[in-house]
Amino acid sequence: MKINSMLTPATALLAIFSCLIPFAADIHLPLLHGHTVTWIENSQAILLLLGAVLTFAYMKPMRLPEGSRKFWLWSALWWVVLLGRSTSWGRDYLPELPKIVFRSISVILIASLVLSFLLSAQLRKEIAFRMKNLSIPLWTCLLVVVTFLLADTVEHHRLLSPLFLHDRHYQDLTEELFETPFIIGLLLISFDFMKQEVQYKNSFSDSLLTLDYRQSMRKV
Repeated sequence: MKINSMLTPATALLAIFSCLIPFAADIHLPLLHGHTVTWIENSQAILLLLGAVLTFAYMKPMRLPEGSRKFWLWSALWWVVLLGRSTSWGRDYLPELPKIVFRSISVILIASLVLSFLLSAQLRKEIAFRMKNLSIPLWTCLLVVVTFLLADTVEHHRLLSPLFLHDRHYQDLTEELFETPFIIGLLLISFDFMKQEVQYKNSFSDSLLTLDYRQSMRKV
């Protein structure tokens, strides 16, 4: 893919916020008996749902040609899968339901995501097309990767976890706080791709119109 190395203000702010996260324990940010973590988790679920809604609202996949429609429906499905994983496939909100329900939801969503990629050559061509023609925001992608790794480090007490987890009582909060810029970063990357695609198609359409105009003038 092409690389866009420009640092946007949104990414810079998220990076600064990420650097401050380990100090939440030092300033004794109120945990409110777990309610703070719950509020953050619910906010993350809303953000992930927003990713799917934004994809439909901005790209309008049902109005696109077949190839583009498959790609953006597949992209929206990614957000639904992330939402499902974030909420334990619905268990966080409906814990009284049998476990088989949540297992079925996870299997259906993940299988739909994977099989769509494996069975549709057209979808793979659409992905390859965007990898060749759209640019990836370097710093936002790095932010997403780093915050994901930090959240995983805190959750599983990996080697460097003491650098980022200053108080074990704040483990859940620190993990969720690191996941927040991760999710927002994904939204920024997705929206950037959508804007690029719209601009690319508009410029391509303008080029076709110009070519048609020149050919018609030659005939005259």
